[in-house]
Amino acid sequence: MAAWRCRLIFSTHFLRHVCRQNSSSMTNKRILFISQEIAPYLPSSPLSSLGKNLPQTMQEKGYEVRTFMPKFGAVNERRNQLHEVIRLSGMNIIIDDNDHPLIIKVASLQPSRIQVYFIENDDFFQKLDEDEDAVGSNRADNDERAIFFARGTMETAKKLRWDPKIMHCSGWITALVPMYLKRMYGDDPSFKGTKVVYSVLPGKISTQVDQRILTKLKADGFSQRDLKKFSSLNPDTDMLHRMAIDFSHAVIINDPDVSPDLLEYVKASGKPFIVVNDLESAPAAYEDFYKSL
Repeated sequence: MAAWRCRLIFSTHFLRHVCRQNSSSMTNKRILFISQEIAPYLPSSPLSSLGKNLPQTMQEKGYEVRTFMPKFGAVNERRNQLHEVIRLSGMNIIIDDNDHPLIIKVASLQPSRIQVYFIENDDFFQKLDEDEDAVGSNRADNDERAIFFARGTMETAKKLRWDPKIMHCSGWITALVPMYLKRMYGDDPSFKGTKVVYSVLPGKISTQVDQRILTKLKADGFSQRDLKKFSSLNPDTDMLHRMAIDFSHAVIINDPDVSPDLLEYVKASGKPFIVVNDLESAPAAYEDFYKSL
């Protein structure tokens, strides 16, 4: 009887050990893609194709994948079968003393059935003028749009309790996500050990960002030390890229026309980086880079 009890205790311990190993293994295979554009929700382009094809390729390689993007007005809800996730929606995000409601919708990216979470707010993403492009790159409030998207993404990812190993941000509207993760959400158990990769992609803001962006970030809790080095820069796309680079663990240069100054900035940062000029033909390079972190 005693011997049987010992075997039972050993077996239970072994099973628990295996469960912990399996859980850890699955967590290490989780990638959260945070993208500015994903096809077919937005018109086909190198950026939107990358937003679709890279997550699908990683899933085919055995990774668990989820994706986030803004719910731009060009996204057809009915055709793409978006529906609201009530448990993730409902909070207000305050920016510059103004309340902005956060709505989360979800759809399945076909044929992979990857879950795509949409960050929605009518004022920031839905109401685009006819002369604007699909993402509103010429809007005067792009600083607040980037802040709202970063905070909305982090709040939603925290509620999911999914614990990604890699968080890959692509496009200028995602540039503040690394800052918020490191400074505002770094102690959350969901992001313990998460490595942030930032992709510098083609596409620029066609107007300058509001000069008060640093004031708005300070009001959100960022310190003077976090923001001081950016105070002398022009508030443009390159400044957003530099913010993302400083708070990321690694960088991917996906823009063949990246400015020499920004490329030197990446090199001087001392962070791991690779250059991938063909956005769609090098999935192995991305996977190897993820594994190296």
